[in-house]
Amino acid sequence: MSNEDFRNNLLSPESPRILNARGLDPFDYAKPILARQDARFLIDSWLDLYSQPFKGITANGEIEKDLYALEDEGLNPQPIVDAGLALLAELSGDERKRIQYGINAHEWRSWYNPEFPMNSHGLRLDYVTPQVREAVKNLMQASLGPEGYQKTEECRSANLYLGELYDLRNIMNDWSYHFLLYGTPSAVEPWGWSMYGHHLSVNCFILGRQLVISPVFLGFEPNFVDRGEKGRFRSFEKEEELGLEMIRSLSPSLRERAITYKLMVDPTMPKGRWHFADERHLGAAFQDNRIIPYEGVVATEMSLEQQELLLRVIDKFLEFLPVGPSAVRMRHVRSKLDRTYFSWIGGYGDEDPFYYRVQSPVIMLEFDHHSGVWLTNSKPAKFHTHVIVRTPNGNDYGKELLRLHNFATRGNDNRIVEVDRESAQYAHDREKIAPFAPAQRAEHDLSTSQNGNHQ
Repeated sequence: MSNEDFRNNLLSPESPRILNARGLDPFDYAKPILARQDARFLIDSWLDLYSQPFKGITANGEIEKDLYALEDEGLNPQPIVDAGLALLAELSGDERKRIQYGINAHEWRSWYNPEFPMNSHGLRLDYVTPQVREAVKNLMQASLGPEGYQKTEECRSANLYLGELYDLRNIMNDWSYHFLLYGTPSAVEPWGWSMYGHHLSVNCFILGRQLVISPVFLGFEPNFVDRGEKGRFRSFEKEEELGLEMIRSLSPSLRERAITYKLMVDPTMPKGRWHFADERHLGAAFQDNRIIPYEGVVATEMSLEQQELLLRVIDKFLEFLPVGPSAVRMRHVRSKLDRTYFSWIGGYGDEDPFYYRVQSPVIMLEFDHHSGVWLTNSKPAKFHTHVIVRTPNGNDYGKELLRLHNFATRGNDNRIVEVDRESAQYAHDREKIAPFAPAQRAEHDLSTSQNGNHQ
């Protein structure tokens, strides 16, 4: 199915799922969802992961050392600092208390993807003034590369578009996100920010003239957005094209090794390789410590032209980085080409949905076509796409740079101890339902499909 086919998979306007959600506050909308067994199963599993001390994504359970360093990446921090201070100046005293966390806050790791609020951390931007929203946009624009910032704008526009399609702008709009600040904006001391909600999560750590932007989660359903004069675009077009070009460029023998599974939900997949919420993604929300072995084809087995194509794929995923940090990041990536792996799931025809991953000691990128959540397609389709960027071996959220900074300034070489400002929510009086094995996404409502397709 092509991107434009999504209209054949819209929920009926008379769907109880839509009618029952209209006019509700987002948190009231979340209550019946969070009471469902499948949602509780999902959230309980995420909270169990969230409770574990941060280590980082690894290939074998062991953190590789000396991969990251304090260095001058050519970032000018002052415009970002000015934007951060300008945001704080727009806030009331209560809003400042709610938005600011310690630099070692556990809440860095509390981001999520569903459209229903899973926590109340930070400021919900659909509850603040237009001036505060504009200040948030200014901070994001100052921090991100122009192409990456544009992607966040498109994610928010697509979320609003989905809300407009179903008249559920109370739930899905361009401001239905959490925003948090960590530390205090400074040109020399570590600080950062995060924004998260439905189909958008960006974590930005800043330390002087360098920064880390990961984890990043971006999603679109549908991929094709047509809001008339307010915007018309198709998301992830280049990432899709480059991925297909990469797999098609490989020789038959290399392609056979790169394709780890021929089907998107393959009967040969081991337990846990497909997840009812994350599908094929391995580095999604709360997977901060996951062990993800390398698989597929290593870059050094490719021709020089194929290696350059692979680097173009990586560079496309990293375009949210400003110019200086982007160049440094790509230098790190090139230095590990002998341990950079490309893997694929699914077909590689023009209409085939697919998943691919690029993984090395210093980068992990995932691209995945998903089944419907707010559309009725029960199988993966090209009009629902997620992408993820991770920094393995302990530097997601800039945590390894923070450890190195603490050692350089205080002589403390310990791993960062995360501090909770708010306890994990929805964890009280939880029922233990270990035998329950959900077959559907938490977001799905089996009773709502009215057009012959089942979610």
